[in-house]
Amino acid sequence: MIKCLLPAVVCWLAVSACLGDSFQAECLKHWHQWRGPRADGLSPLGDPPVHWDEEQNVRWKTAIPGEGHATPILWGDRIFVLSAVKTDREVATLEPPKAEPPGGYKTPRPMAYYQFVVLCLDRATGQTRWQRVACEVLPHEGRHSTNTYASASPTTDGRRLYVSFGSHGIFCYDVDGQPIWDRDLGEMVTRFGWGEGASPVLYGDRLIVNWDHEGQSFLAVLDAATGETKWRVDRREVTSWSTPRVIEHGGRTQVIVPATRRIMSYDLATGEVIWECGGLSTNVIPCPVTYGDLVICMSGHGKNEVRAIRLDSRGDVTDNPQQVVWQSHSHAPYVPSPLVYGRHLFVTKSNSPILKILDPASGAALRDSVRLPELKSVYASPVGAADRVYLPSREGVTLVIKNQPAWDVLAANRLAEGLDASPVVVGRELFLRGQRHLYKIEAD
Repeated sequence: MIKCLLPAVVCWLAVSACLGDSFQAECLKHWHQWRGPRADGLSPLGDPPVHWDEEQNVRWKTAIPGEGHATPILWGDRIFVLSAVKTDREVATLEPPKAEPPGGYKTPRPMAYYQFVVLCLDRATGQTRWQRVACEVLPHEGRHSTNTYASASPTTDGRRLYVSFGSHGIFCYDVDGQPIWDRDLGEMVTRFGWGEGASPVLYGDRLIVNWDHEGQSFLAVLDAATGETKWRVDRREVTSWSTPRVIEHGGRTQVIVPATRRIMSYDLATGEVIWECGGLSTNVIPCPVTYGDLVICMSGHGKNEVRAIRLDSRGDVTDNPQQVVWQSHSHAPYVPSPLVYGRHLFVTKSNSPILKILDPASGAALRDSVRLPELKSVYASPVGAADRVYLPSREGVTLVIKNQPAWDVLAANRLAEGLDASPVVVGRELFLRGQRHLYKIEAD
C-alpha cells in the first residue's frame, strides 16, 4: 500500500543537484546516513575532541523521549532522531499472533501502544525544531531486551528525510517535517521476536530496503520521490539486521546484502544478481566494508565468519579462491560493524571489548587481539576521524585510539549513560546518543 501526500511534481521537481559527484562531495560536510557520508564510518573532514566527560566539552545535552538505538543523522543545521514512545493506551488481551517464527516467540508481546516519533533538533542549540508522530500502533512482536522499536537510522539527501520503522511503515518527509509519502510493506516475523533494525539506504533516486525475516524475505527498491516500487526480488533468507552497502564498480552499481545463507550482490538498476557467495553466521548484523576492489562481509553470532570478495565477481564464487581472496573463522563482530581506516581493518569480537587489527588486503593480523580498557560490552560501531578511532561502549565509555597497529590509547571518556547508537562526526563536533539523551561534544 502506498499513500502519496503531495503531488509527484512537488516531490521531484528535477534531477537533484545533490546527485552524483556533487552530492558525494557535499555529503562530506554532513552525516546523512547510517555509517556516515560514504557509508564507511569515516569522517574525512572531521576533527572532533579527544577528551570529554559530563562536565568537559559537552556543548549541549538534550533529552530524547522514549527508546531508540537509531544513530542520528545530520544535514546542515538539522539533526534527525528517531524514537519509539510507549503510551498509556493499552489492550486488555492480545489476539493470537498471525504467524510465529520457528521455535516460537521468546520475547513478550507488548500490551501498550507505541508512538513512532521523528524529531528534528537544532544543531547549534539542541532544541526541538519539529516533532512528528509517524504512527501510533500496537507492535505485533516484542523485541530483544537490548533492542528497541526504533533501531534503524534514517537517511536524507538534504531535501527529503526517509524513515523506516519497518513493520510499522516507511515514511518520507521534507526536511521541515511535512509528510510526502508512506509505504506499508507488511509485517516482519523476526527470529524469536527479537525485533527489527536494518536501515534504509538512499542512492540517487532510489531507496533500498532489506526485508529479511522468517517469512518471505525480499529486497525492495523504491522510487525515492513517490515511494512506488521500482523492483523487488524475493530472497531465500532468514532474519538479518544488516544494512545493504551500495558500491559502484566496473560500470555497475551493486547492492550488497550479507546474510546467513548467501552474500548477494544485486544490480541496483534491475535487481539482477551479479554475484553470490556462501553465507555467514546466524543473526547477521554488521554492514559490509570495502578496501580497493574488495568487499569484506562478516558476522560473529555463534561462529565467526569473514569473507573478502572481489567486486568484479560474477555468478557463484563460493569455492573460487581467486574471487574470495581471503577468509577468517576466528574473530568477527556480532552487533558492531567493522571499520576500514586506510590500510587497517578494525574488528571487534562478538560484542566483547576485544579488538583485532587486520590487513584488509590479505586478512593478516597487524595487531593480535587486545582487550579494550574500561569497556565491557560493545554494540555501537567504531568511527574514524583525524587519524583516530572512536570506540563507544554500552557502559558509556568511549575509547579513543590512534589509527595504527601499535597500541596507543589517547583517552577513555565516560558519560553517565550507555551508548548503543554509533557516533556521528561532523567537523569539530561529535554527537553521541545515549539511552536518554543526545550529546553534542565540541572543544571549547
